[in-house]
Amino acid sequence: MVAVPSQQGLAIDIDVHERTVAALRDRERELSHLVDMVPSHVWRLQPDGEPTFFNKRMVDFLGLDVADTDKPGMTRLAAMIEATVHPDDAAAFADALGRCLQTGEPFAMRYRLRRADGVYRWMSSRAEAMRDQDGRIIQWYGLCHDIDDQMQVEEALRQGKQQLQETMDAVPIRIWSATSTGGPVYFNKRYRDHLHSVVPHLMDVEEPRIDTLLQELVHPEDAPEVMRVLQDTSTTGGAGLMRFRWREKDGAYRWAECRVEPRRDQSGAIVQWYGVSLDIDDEVRAREGLRDRERELSQFVDMVPIYLWRLTPEGEPNFLNKRLIDFLGLDLVDADMPGTSRLGAFIAAAVHPDDAAGLGQALNRCFITGESFSMKYRLRRSDGVYRWMEGSAEPMRDQGGRIVQWYGLCHDIDDRLHAEDALRRASDKLARATQAASLAELSASIAHEVNQPLAAIVANSHACHRWLSAEPPNLERAKITAERITRDANAAADVISHVRALFRRTPHARSPEDVNRLIGEVCRLMADEIAAKGIRVKTALEPELPPVALDRVQVQQVLVNLIRNGVEAMDAVVDGARLLQIHSCCEGANAIRIEVRDAGTGFKDPERVFEPFFTTKQDGMGMGLPICRSIIEAHGGRLWTASNETCGATVAFTLPLAAGEPG
Repeated sequence: MVAVPSQQGLAIDIDVHERTVAALRDRERELSHLVDMVPSHVWRLQPDGEPTFFNKRMVDFLGLDVADTDKPGMTRLAAMIEATVHPDDAAAFADALGRCLQTGEPFAMRYRLRRADGVYRWMSSRAEAMRDQDGRIIQWYGLCHDIDDQMQVEEALRQGKQQLQETMDAVPIRIWSATSTGGPVYFNKRYRDHLHSVVPHLMDVEEPRIDTLLQELVHPEDAPEVMRVLQDTSTTGGAGLMRFRWREKDGAYRWAECRVEPRRDQSGAIVQWYGVSLDIDDEVRAREGLRDRERELSQFVDMVPIYLWRLTPEGEPNFLNKRLIDFLGLDLVDADMPGTSRLGAFIAAAVHPDDAAGLGQALNRCFITGESFSMKYRLRRSDGVYRWMEGSAEPMRDQGGRIVQWYGLCHDIDDRLHAEDALRRASDKLARATQAASLAELSASIAHEVNQPLAAIVANSHACHRWLSAEPPNLERAKITAERITRDANAAADVISHVRALFRRTPHARSPEDVNRLIGEVCRLMADEIAAKGIRVKTALEPELPPVALDRVQVQQVLVNLIRNGVEAMDAVVDGARLLQIHSCCEGANAIRIEVRDAGTGFKDPERVFEPFFTTKQDGMGMGLPICRSIIEAHGGRLWTASNETCGATVAFTLPLAAGEPG
């Protein structure tokens, strides 16, 4: 029988160990889960820098695993940097991390990291070395925060600050800020350039004080007031406004306006003062020029020889020029009366009682309608005498058409009205004198015109007497001569009748006449007189002229006078042709023109030939041409004279084809 060896065993209770290991695994999973959940990128490196861990958030961000960074000839860290860090930041990142791995110093840096979609985002990364009990580095633990949004905000703020700075440097004003104690903090470029050019020795000081700068720059006469305002603002904490003269580089002073405002913190304490200085020299000088201009205009308004006034849109007076005030002997204050408007009181005190109501109504109507005002009225002078005025007023409107002022003026027309009244009286006297002169002119005209038929009557009477006294009496010739006496007497009567009608402007019958035939009749009538003078008559009459409505006897008078004047003008002509030319033609479509042209001596005083009683003839009366002109003008025509180019003169007249009112 084989003996069976005996067996021995050992049982160890590992329940606690197993539970501990399980607890550690649970704790590790919990920590790993926690590390993956933190909103940052967590990584771990070996002491030589090789990466051994990235949390899930970082792996997802990068889109690769640690194994993806294996590249021949490169460490995993170098390959990692090349693959994920922005090319512009990679070298600096590698240098900084390498230096920390050598020295054991903490790592801190901002750089751009490539996201899985290829976009680079700014990271703020820090790393610390974990050491053993002997101080040896056994691990590096790092953390990356995504600060890209923050960086963009900071960049926007930086650009905004830069833009603000550029704007403040570009604006044509001086801007500064100071601490609550008065030390300067900031000057914009325009201010700095000015200070460097004017007080460079003060700008070398690290923190020049505002009060020191002002003492150097502000005009001595303005400095005390500026310092007082600054002291008040500092004491009260309120805003300040100053106007002063500011020294420039060339030593001249220019006016400036400075506004000072405090900036407070949440508790209300002043933490900074801000100031803005604006160059207002041109404005100040313009205002001074405007004030001078206003004074000049005011003096001008007071000096002009008219009375000026101004009313509000409602009609209340608010300005009278000095001349009007002196005329009235009162000021606007004097027109204040209880129970009435200033305008009503003014009218009651200064306007004649007979004109006051009408003036008030006219002004009120203009205030309501906006129409211009114009009226004559009497105004009371300071000595109590009323004088006539011609007043007018116009509204001044704004761009919207609303009346903002009424401007008016008064002309003193009292002397003019008295002069016009005197002129009317003188005119009445002149009219009576004119009537007397017309009577004398009528008498002279009648005497002038009847002279020829009377002379013919006398001559025919002598002839008739001779025929009757003959032995035996020649009754046939005496009868013919008597008929001529009757004809000449009737002609004289007709002349008297027509001349009286002309001067009395009474209607007289007119009939259509052939002007050429009328000229021919007059030439035949005067043939013996013309032939006796040795004058040759040449006519150039346009054929088929339309008939003209005229007074036959009066126009015959005109032709006879003009022909006789032309014949007499050639009495002194010895050499040359003694030629009288008579022309007729159409003058446009509405008139006929007749000319009588002589070869005589011409008019010695052509401007006076139409004056009544002016004559150059020894036995003339000076009434021929004035009467001719009166007759032609009564027919609606025109009569004039002209000198010929070579010798002699021409008298011409027109007769309208349309029959006018007989006169």
